Amino acid sequence: MGVGKTTVGHKLAHLIDFEFLDTDHELERRTGVTIAHIFEIEGEGGFRSRETRLLEEAAKYDAYVVATGGGAMLYDSNRKAIRESGKVIYLTASVEFLWDRVRHSTNRPLLHTEDPYATLREIYMQRDPTYRDVADHVIEISPTSEMTANRIAEWLDIQVS
Repeated sequence: MGVGKTTVGHKLAHLIDFEFLDTDHELERRTGVTIAHIFEIEGEGGFRSRETRLLEEAAKYDAYVVATGGGAMLYDSNRKAIRESGKVIYLTASVEFLWDRVRHSTNRPLLHTEDPYATLREIYMQRDPTYRDVADHVIEISPTSEMTANRIAEWLDIQVS
C-alpha cells in the first residue's frame, strides 16, 4: 500500500512496450464506483471475489504489466494465477516511507481504523513474508519511479532505449 505500484507499473509498461493494467483502477472502471465504495457495500469478501475474477482474466493476457492491490496475494487462487502468468516483482519500502505516502489518503479502506499507522505496520508485517514468497524478484523502490522501472527492466533483461 503506497509503494507506487501504479506509477512504476505505468512507467515499466511504457519502457518495455507492454500494456498496463492496474486491477484496482480496472475494477473501479468496470463497476463505476471506488474501491472504498465496493468495500462499504460488499465488504472485503465481495471486493476480493471481483479481484480474483479479474486476475484470472488478466493471467491470460500477453505483454502486460499488471499492478495488483496489496491484498491480492493473500488468496491462494490469486497467487496461483499471478505466478502462472509471468514474472512477479515485489516493490517494497519501509513502513515509515509508506506511511508518509498514505497518511492523508481517503481511499484506503483498510486504514479506516483508530490507529491507521499501527494498522499499516501490522498489514506490512503480515503480508511481507507472503509477498516475498510469491515474488520472483524483490526491489526496494528507488528515489524515483523512473529509476525503479529501469531497474525492473534491467532485471527482466529487456533493453530499453
